Amino acid sequence: MSDALSVKSSSKSVRSLKDKLRSTFGRKSVDDTNVPRRKSSTGENVPQGRKSSQGASIDSRQDSIQVVAFKTQAERIREARETGPKIDKQTGELLDGTTMLHSLAHDSFDTVTEILNKYELDLNRPPGEAQIASLSPQLWSQITEHISLVDRACLALASKTLMDRVGSSCLATINHPENTAYRLAFLHRLEDKLPNHLFCFVCNKYHLRTMKGEEKLRPASVLNPLFNCPNATNNLMPQPRLRITTGRTLPFNFVQLALKGKKYGLDYGIDATTMARLWREQHEPRWIHSTRYFVFKGRLLMRVQSTCFTKAGLTPAGERMLLYSREDYLPYFSACAHWRDGLLMNICKCALSHLPVPPEKSLQEGLAKVAGRRPSQGAIIILCSNCRPMRRCPSCPTEYLVEVKLAEDRSEKDPTKLFKHAIVVTRWSDLGDGSSPETPEWAAVTGAKDDYDSLSSIGTRAISGTFESQSADTGPGQRILNLNPKDEHKGEEGHDWY
Repeated sequence: MSDALSVKSSSKSVRSLKDKLRSTFGRKSVDDTNVPRRKSSTGENVPQGRKSSQGASIDSRQDSIQVVAFKTQAERIREARETGPKIDKQTGELLDGTTMLHSLAHDSFDTVTEILNKYELDLNRPPGEAQIASLSPQLWSQITEHISLVDRACLALASKTLMDRVGSSCLATINHPENTAYRLAFLHRLEDKLPNHLFCFVCNKYHLRTMKGEEKLRPASVLNPLFNCPNATNNLMPQPRLRITTGRTLPFNFVQLALKGKKYGLDYGIDATTMARLWREQHEPRWIHSTRYFVFKGRLLMRVQSTCFTKAGLTPAGERMLLYSREDYLPYFSACAHWRDGLLMNICKCALSHLPVPPEKSLQEGLAKVAGRRPSQGAIIILCSNCRPMRRCPSCPTEYLVEVKLAEDRSEKDPTKLFKHAIVVTRWSDLGDGSSPETPEWAAVTGAKDDYDSLSSIGTRAISGTFESQSADTGPGQRILNLNPKDEHKGEEGHDWY
């Protein structure tokens, strides 16, 4: 009786398995033992294990479906290499740009404070003087032979044990007047630890800031000390500065403050945007000047825009009275130290020559006055191919753009003469990273460096385009030409600038 029940239960399990297979893969894909043997076209009996071509094709599809679920490890590795991110076998870099951008977006960017705190010494770490003292002085002398004088001085001041092993002779050497550059590089490494001090390049030492957080640019005639320096009023040892316009200068200390404020925070300096100024000349011609500053990749960029209303048909003497200051006989607008060597003044005079001369009194003018219309005088002026393009000084990182525009004169009381033609001279300059007045950019702009080549140093990206791209949608749409194509350096001896 038990054997019969077991046979019956086994037959039921077989039927249930067949039903599941039929519902999953179709009725024709499962053989039934009760189905009679089939015959071929020739009349021969087909064995029970063989199937038709249609059933075989279905089985092959089923096999292909089942193979996907049972892959070997080698096949999975090969598929991951084919479908995964492309990696260079030589350098290990990602070749897929999308994957690279996603990895950069999800990485963490530490601030300067977090980076400084990360490298602070652990208070629980045991002192390492014993390990340093275990090395012989002869070995330390060989080590110091392969490092610079600045690194040797930093190593000597790290601890008393290192001072005994390295020696204090490097400190006396770096303090020698001939090694001023090494001393400056050594003291420059301490600026992140001294937020209340500012380095003085005249005394070659740090001074305490007397107006911390309240430093403001003032005219050159106003005494504006940022620290107590014994040489503050010494004309024989002046502080490094850059001439902007007549009566306006940019001290190098403000370049330091702007760059330190951007690099370490406002506790170390000031915001570069707070240095922007707008002023007007006190005497005729009434030039209007505006300055703006911007920090880009650790460098301070400056833009000075000078505007002056003018009249058409000026004589050569009238052009000189308009362009040159009678105080120092330098241009009213901002210019670098190489303005006499190039075509800057000739370009300004060429732009003034395009102003339309008002017509003489005639019958048409009388008829227009009776009709209540003003005679057309060409409000929109198109400059020629000589004065329209931008110019780059080849001896310093400075660019110029001279324009003639129609601007509103708010000082005019006659409402019919509010809009007048004005000459606009815009200057863009790269003032360097602020580490020293001897940096190539600052030294080239002030005229202290003669071997600077701006055409190869700046490259194809213009200073004006970099500056204007931060505040405007588009930059000046002008091509850039050489300000001194003949490469002449006559200075005062040449007469083209006059």
